[in-house]
Amino acid sequence: MSNFIVYPAIDLRAGNVVRLRQGDYADETIYGDDPVSVATSFVDAGAQWVHMVDLDAAKGGDAINRPVIAAVAKALQGRAHVQVGGGVRSVADAEVLKALGVQRVVMGSAAVRTPQLVEEVTQRVGVEVAVGLDHRGGFLATDGWTSTSSVALSEALHWYPTATCAVVTDISRDGMLSGSDVEGLRAAGTISPLPLIASGGIGTLDDISVLLNIVGVSGVITGKAIYENRFTVQEAIAAVNAGRQ
Repeated sequence: MSNFIVYPAIDLRAGNVVRLRQGDYADETIYGDDPVSVATSFVDAGAQWVHMVDLDAAKGGDAINRPVIAAVAKALQGRAHVQVGGGVRSVADAEVLKALGVQRVVMGSAAVRTPQLVEEVTQRVGVEVAVGLDHRGGFLATDGWTSTSSVALSEALHWYPTATCAVVTDISRDGMLSGSDVEGLRAAGTISPLPLIASGGIGTLDDISVLLNIVGVSGVITGKAIYENRFTVQEAIAAVNAGRQ
């Protein structure tokens, strides 16, 4: 796939770079206190995009990380794009993030509850929207992954005609380094009108390479594997380039 993109991830909590296991706020590892430096290192290694998640905003709506997001966007201006998720619940939230320099917002819980909100944001704010569809066993989870709904992933993929793409996260695999839900992604990619970005479970370069052959998957988000030194951003991009040949 010629345009397959590696999205190195920065999860923010109280201004720190962290990772949660399976979305559990009580199971947190802190990897650093300088998100700007981390983001810059990703782009220095060849990343075209940086994926950021505001965990504080996702859980409680607290906007304490917005100055950090602004600083990252400013540091990467003209070099790479920034997509941000976590607590993007309204047109106003999207407007703020766009003003900070964010190219794409990821809307999760709010988009599941009110699908037409995605169309409102794309039309009124003029920012790209990725729909964040986080699931357990094929059913969507919302509100910082604290609630599981009765809505099937396969159904929700058809709700967002103006979205740029969908970020599909298998919560059971997130932070586990056990590989993506390949079969689930293959099924979703076959029916999805939106390009999919795979998220959750990447632990090896092979986990990335296998995604290149799945119809409908256009990118991968990887975080913990990078922080745990399983591979570098440069190696991940090289694996994608090798798989294209």
